[in-house]
Amino acid sequence: MTATAMKKEMDMADVQNSEASQNHASENNTAWQKVCTKDDLVAFSGVAAWLETGDGPAQVAIFYLPGPEKGKGDELFALDHHDPFSNANVIARGIVGDLKGAPVVASPIYKQHFRLEGGQCLEDENVKLRTWEIAFKGDEVWIEG
Repeated sequence: MTATAMKKEMDMADVQNSEASQNHASENNTAWQKVCTKDDLVAFSGVAAWLETGDGPAQVAIFYLPGPEKGKGDELFALDHHDPFSNANVIARGIVGDLKGAPVVASPIYKQHFRLEGGQCLEDENVKLRTWEIAFKGDEVWIEG
């Protein structure tokens, strides 16, 4: 699915759910948005998506770590797609791995590692990627913007 198609689909979902989204957004200045489906994800890898946030549009890197049993223990993570070290939107293209028991992504440019949970850079404690709440709703992937 292309980014344009995803944006159109997201816009349609927003129109269909506008009343609920407006009520939720006015309370918390956030709203849940459908960004893709499970079929759009690549296991143990990242994909980039467009998200409307209270601060304006954002590029998000989504990582899918399937559980050991089909459909059980699946994990989703949503981090900022922007790499602060290279100043490029590349985090979704990073290499997913595990350091000291924590799932991480290594930036494809200068190889800094970021925890998928929380976004903390392991090489520089002063750098942390923005994260978002993300969840499956059936086969759809939703992010709280």
